Amino acid sequence: MPLWIPITIAAAFLQNLRSTWQKQLTGALSTTAATYVRFSFGLPVAAVYLWALHEIGGYALPAPSATFLIYCAVGGFTQIIGTFLLVTLFAYRNFAVGTTYSKTETVQAAIFGMLVLGDHPSLGAVAAILVSLAGVVAISMAKAHLTAMNFLRSLGERPTLMGLGTGAAFGISAVSYRAASLSLHDDFLISASYTLFVVLIIQTVAMTAWLAWREPSQLGKTLKAWRLSSLVGLVGALASVGWFTAMTIENAAYVRALGQIELVFTFASSHFLFKERTERQELVGILLVIGGLLLLLFLR
Repeated sequence: MPLWIPITIAAAFLQNLRSTWQKQLTGALSTTAATYVRFSFGLPVAAVYLWALHEIGGYALPAPSATFLIYCAVGGFTQIIGTFLLVTLFAYRNFAVGTTYSKTETVQAAIFGMLVLGDHPSLGAVAAILVSLAGVVAISMAKAHLTAMNFLRSLGERPTLMGLGTGAAFGISAVSYRAASLSLHDDFLISASYTLFVVLIIQTVAMTAWLAWREPSQLGKTLKAWRLSSLVGLVGALASVGWFTAMTIENAAYVRALGQIELVFTFASSHFLFKERTERQELVGILLVIGGLLLLLFLR
């Protein structure tokens, strides 16, 4: 089994866990501050991981270039922009339409990957991505009780455009991280670790400045909630280590597509652990996601 597959599955599982804990922070923090925590409290974890690879693993630190720093900045800021757009969508009455369109991230990542890096997915991989995308859209529509007609009629509306913008931002960030890591021309472990460390510095500095300007009281509140914030930072950083490492090894679109297995984890926990009712459309969506992921693994 290629190494990027188990790494991606582990990253998706950890991201699901991070999201669960991050939601608990929203009661004590603003949405922006809860997002900030994943960067600021994750930075020390990334620093320790990079130090361990260098001092214990014996890896030499890469020599960053201007190209590397540009890709890191583009990836870091587009990820922040995508997060803000996603959060802003919830202010709209028909936010569900927008969030559904944001799931086009994998397709957009494939397009940006071809344009920026020349990563051309195979026909089998394209089919797999489209099948899993259909499953994700079906799940989102079922949860929001959207009809196909409402979904299609929403084209051109602001929430739809914001949703597509969210998917584009996340797609650009994924491809930028892969481009930054590959530009170091080093072993994938140290390249991914160094890229993550630099990106988290950029994001932490940017969001600290933003909070100090717009929500200064929230900075102190993040420190008061240090126990849960530390857990979010730890698990979030470990998930990011997985994402960055996998995207250094393999096409970012493939990694993000396989990362949709997170939906399967969420479905399994809600259905089997919490005994929540599952609608037929959700079940069809999950089967499509699983089918798409299997196609990706065997036909990529």
